[in-house]
Amino acid sequence: MKPDKSENSHINDNDLSNELNSHMFWIFGYGSLIWKTNFPFVKKYPGYIKGYTRRFYQFSPDHRGTNDLSRVWGIAYGIDNRDIDNVCAGLDLRERAGYTKKVIQFHTKTNEDQIPSEVIVYIADENNEWFAGEAPIQQIASRIAICRGTSGSNPEYVHKLAAEMRRIAPEEDDKHLFELEMALKSIENSL
Repeated sequence: MKPDKSENSHINDNDLSNELNSHMFWIFGYGSLIWKTNFPFVKKYPGYIKGYTRRFYQFSPDHRGTNDLSRVWGIAYGIDNRDIDNVCAGLDLRERAGYTKKVIQFHTKTNEDQIPSEVIVYIADENNEWFAGEAPIQQIASRIAICRGTSGSNPEYVHKLAAEMRRIAPEEDDKHLFELEMALKSIENSL
């Protein structure tokens, strides 16, 4: 995911310590965390963050990788205080290849009383060593079609993410993701 530079630029890593002191710690997943939550959580809400776009511009030396919509849908997970250290240690390891933690404002259409106003999100910026940069959809799809890491295959990642986006935000058109999914299916059908 890539900053849109229009919002959230005032938030930095120093704000993380304030979030850690509250009763509930919130992590926002916009990729595989949507369906692969291998950590305990108390609550979860679908919603989005603004000022970022989902793009597959991030290489991954071990897992699968993703990156850049001016709003990105995903799931906010509420982590109990007792689990914060273990959950963060696991996610820091999982997202170590170019991702940094940021505190971002969270938005949802759900009307419940414990909805978070801010979440922690792992963001890949253009200055990390694994940032692949912009490329045509077909080139990205070709690269994804042949890659696999410890978390599984890149094609599986794209297909699961597209399916989950249709489920949690059916009215949203995540154009980059859905174009990539179509290009990938075309490659897979030609094999």
